[in-house]
Amino acid sequence: MKRESRLVRWIWWTVVVTALFLLGFSIGWFTKHSKATTDNHKTSSRHLQEFLDEMQTDLIREHLRKFTRLPHLAGTEQNLKYAEQIIKEWQDFGLDSVEMVPYDILLSYPNKSQPNYISILDHTGNEVFNTSFAEPVPQGYEDISNIVPPYSAYSPKGHPEGDLVYVNYGRTEDFFQLEREMGINVTGKIVIVRYGKIFRGNKVKNAMSAGAKGVIMFSDPADYWATGVKPYPDGWNLPGGGVQRGNVLNLNGAGDPLTPGYPAKEYTYRVNLEEGVGLPKIPVHPIGFHDAIHLLKNMGGQVPPNNWKGALNVSYKTGPGFTEDFKSHKVRMNIHSNNQVTRIYNVIGKIRGALEPDRYVILGGHRDAWVFGGIDPMSGAAVVHETVRSAGKLLRKGWRPRRTVIFASWDAEEFGLLGSTEWAEDNARLLQERAVAYINADSAIEGMYTLRVDCTPSLHTLVYDLTKQIESPEDGEEGVSLYESWQKRDNWTNDRDAPRISKLGSGSDFEAYFIRLGIAAGRARYTKNKKTERYSSYPVYHSVYETFEIVAKFYDPTFRRLRAVAQVRGGLIFLLADSQVLPLDATEYADSLRKYAQSIAHLAQTHTEQMETYKVSFESLFSAVENFTAAARDFHERLQTLNREDPLQVRIMNDQLMYLERAFIDPLGLPGRPFYRHVIFAPSSHNKYAGESFPGIYDALFDIENSADPERAWREVKRQISIAAFTVHAAAMTLTPPA
Repeated sequence: MKRESRLVRWIWWTVVVTALFLLGFSIGWFTKHSKATTDNHKTSSRHLQEFLDEMQTDLIREHLRKFTRLPHLAGTEQNLKYAEQIIKEWQDFGLDSVEMVPYDILLSYPNKSQPNYISILDHTGNEVFNTSFAEPVPQGYEDISNIVPPYSAYSPKGHPEGDLVYVNYGRTEDFFQLEREMGINVTGKIVIVRYGKIFRGNKVKNAMSAGAKGVIMFSDPADYWATGVKPYPDGWNLPGGGVQRGNVLNLNGAGDPLTPGYPAKEYTYRVNLEEGVGLPKIPVHPIGFHDAIHLLKNMGGQVPPNNWKGALNVSYKTGPGFTEDFKSHKVRMNIHSNNQVTRIYNVIGKIRGALEPDRYVILGGHRDAWVFGGIDPMSGAAVVHETVRSAGKLLRKGWRPRRTVIFASWDAEEFGLLGSTEWAEDNARLLQERAVAYINADSAIEGMYTLRVDCTPSLHTLVYDLTKQIESPEDGEEGVSLYESWQKRDNWTNDRDAPRISKLGSGSDFEAYFIRLGIAAGRARYTKNKKTERYSSYPVYHSVYETFEIVAKFYDPTFRRLRAVAQVRGGLIFLLADSQVLPLDATEYADSLRKYAQSIAHLAQTHTEQMETYKVSFESLFSAVENFTAAARDFHERLQTLNREDPLQVRIMNDQLMYLERAFIDPLGLPGRPFYRHVIFAPSSHNKYAGESFPGIYDALFDIENSADPERAWREVKRQISIAAFTVHAAAMTLTPPA
C-alpha cells in the first residue's frame, strides 16, 4: 500500500514538474515571439519616420526646377536627356540597379512647316479669320525653342469644311439632347465642344458616332477659370490664348495602337496604321477661348438650355451654321499632323528586397510633358526623385526593405499611357505572380486645399493610418496631422466619419497595373475645394503656362504641400515593402462591395417594371457580397492569431492578401473592352477619367430605356449580374483557409 502511495506521489510530482516546465517554456517562447515581433515593428516604425523626415522641401523645389527648364515631349531628344540624367542621379542616390527600357511606339506630332489652324471662309472661299498657330510664350521663356504648338495628338490629316454645330461638352447625353430634344443632326457637320467634364477622346468618339466630320475643342472660362484669380503670369488662371493639348485616342487600355496587348519591341508585329486601335477617323483641333469667341459669336440656330452656356460673351447658339448675315460663311479645319513610330525610354530603378526579393512594390510616374510640365507631370516626378534620394539615404545607413521596391519614370504617358502599358505588357507574367501594389506618381498638386486619394478599397486603412503620422502642410495647422486636416476639409459625411477616398478611374499610368493585371493600386495628390472650385482639372492644364513659376509662386510657395504628398506616396511604398504582414484590409473591400452593389441595384430600380417583366434580380450579387464579407471577417480574425515567427504561415496569409485584387480580374475582359478586365472597377465607357463600380452592369444599363431590342438588352444586364456575382464569390473563396 505504501509502495503504491509513493508511486502515485512520484507520478503526481512528475506531472507537476513537466507541466511547470512546459508552462515556463511556453511563456518564454511567446515572450520571445512577442518581443521579436515588437522589436521588428519598432525598428520598421523608426525607419519609416527617418524616411519621411529625410524628405526636404528645398530639394523637391530643386528637382522641379531642373526638370522644367526645357520642353520635353515624348520621343524628343530633351526627354531622352532627362531620362539619362535621372539614371545617373538614381545611381548616385544608391539604388541597386537602374536601367533604360526602350519601346518603339506610334506617336503623333504637328507638321513644322504646315501649321494646324481653323479658318472661317466667306462666300468666295477667302479666309476671313484664322485661329492662332501658337500660344503667347510666357515671360522668361521667349528664347526657348521646341515648344510644340497646341494640337490634338493622333488627329488624322484633313481639311473638312462645312457648318458649325455647338454641342456643349460633347458628352453622350449632350449629343442625345441635341438630336432627341432639339432635332439637330450633326452628320456632315463640324462640331465645336468645350473642354471639361469628360476625357477629350470620349468627346471625339461621340462626335464620330453622331456622324460629324471634324471636332474643335476650346477651354471656356466657365470651366477653366477660378473666381477672383488673374490669368497667368499675374495669377494661375488660363490666359485667353492658352490652349489644352492632349491625345484624342480611345485605346481602352490597349497600349501602343499598332501592337495592342503586346510590348512594342523591335521584333513585334505591327498592324497597319488604318487598323490601329483607337485612332480617330476625323480631324480634331484645340483652340483658346479668345479664338473660340470668333467662331461662336455669329452662330445661328437655337438658343440652348442654360446649362449649355459658358462664360464667354456669346449666345452659345447651337447652329448649324451662322446667322443670316453670315449664312454663306463656312468653317474649315486645316490639319497636317503626322503619326510616326518613335522610340521612347522608360527608366526602371530597383532596391532588392532582403527577405522577399520576389515580391514587388512599385512607385511609378511619367516624365514626358506637353511643354514644360510644371504641374503635369514634373511636380510628381520631383516627388519621386526625392523619394528615391530618401530611400538611398536609408540604404547607406544599413536599412533594406523586406520586399523589392521598383521606381519607374515612364515615357509617353501623354500619348495614351504608352510607356507604362508597354512595360506592363512586357512584364505581365512576372507582375501577375510577384507584384504587391502599384502607387501612381503623376502630378502631385492640382489645387491648394487638401489631400486627395483614389485607391482600391484594401488600401483605405493603410492610407488613414499613414496620414495620421504626417504633419499638415497648411499654415496655422502646426501640430495637426494631415489626416485631421484632410478630414476637416473633405469628410466622407454621408458614409463614415473619415476623409473621403475616391474610386480609381483612368487617365494615368496605374491603368494597366490595376484594371488589366489586378494589382492593388492607389494615387495621392493635393487638390482643390471641389465644393467651391468648380473648374475642370486646373486652369493651365496641358498649356505652355505649366511652368516652374506657377508652382513656386502660386500653388506651393513653401513646397510643404509637395513634401506632404511625397510623404504619403513614399510612406505607402515603405509600409507595403517593409511590413511583415501586408497592410491590406479585405474588410474594407467588403464594405465597399456592399455599397457598390446597393448603388448599382438602386440604379436598376429606376426601371422597376422592366425588371419584373424580364425577371431581373440582384439577389445573387447581394448573396455573393455577404459571402465575401464573412470570408473577409474570418480572414482578419485568423490574422490576429497568426504565428509571425513562422515565415511559411506569414507568406501564406500575405499571398492571400496580395492575390485578392487579382481575383476580381475576368480574363475575357469587359464587353467591347478586352483590356479592361477588372469586374469591380473600370473607367466609364462614356468618360475615361471617371471610375465606375460594377462597370459591366453599369454599361448594360446605360440608356437602356431607348434600346431598340429591350429583351436582348435586359438579358445582357442579367448576364453581367451573374458575372459580377460569380467573381465576388470566387474572390471570397481566395480568403478562406488554404486547407
